[in-house]
Parts: sequence; C-alpha cells; structure tokens
Amino acid sequence: MSITVFIRYQIDPFQLDAFSRYAENWSTIIPRCGGDLIGYFLPHEGTNDIAFALISFESLAAYESYRARLRTDPDARANFDFAVANRIILREERTFLRGVPSTLTRHKG
Repeated sequence: MSITVFIRYQIDPFQLDAFSRYAENWSTIIPRCGGDLIGYFLPHEGTNDIAFALISFESLAAYESYRARLRTDPDARANFDFAVANRIILREERTFLRGVPSTLTRHKG
C-alpha cells in the first residue's frame, strides 16, 4: 500500500521567497533520499501564511527509511538549517494519506 505524506506549513508570509528556495532545494534531495515528490505549493490568494507539500512512498516503512536518510544527508541538513536560521516555518503538520486507486492519476515528474 502506498502512502502520501501531506505536509501543511504555517510560514512567515514575509518569507515567501525564502520558503520557495527551501522548497526548490527539496526537489533533488527528496528523490535522492527515496521519496516521490509530488510538489510544494505556495499561497497564491486568500490565506497568505499556509503552504503545502505532498510526497509519496511505497509504504510507511519506506517513509521511515527516507527519514533516516534525510538525517544523514548533508544537503538535507543544510536545508533544515536554512529554514531554522531564517525562521521561515512557524509550524508544520504531517498527515499520512492513502489514495483511492480509481481516482488517482499517475504523477509524471
């Protein structure tokens, strides 16, 4: 059973460019560490301090392996440190989802 991690970020609305850089940095790190990055999404209209990310994995075990690889990946550590140093992310929530197969389209990355 595959899972998708839905990450909801509360961000500093004055740090949109920095959050965009943070998200772009993950575009190579996440796949290298074992995740299928569906995408990061910035606020456009309406609420200006909420952003999202979606990352899929073959299983919860694959997600746990990915998290272990992130902890030892120098680029991942640097990106986490960048976010902390710049106080980009105020809050982060993770929800684990499983798709309804007949409703899904294949992600083409």
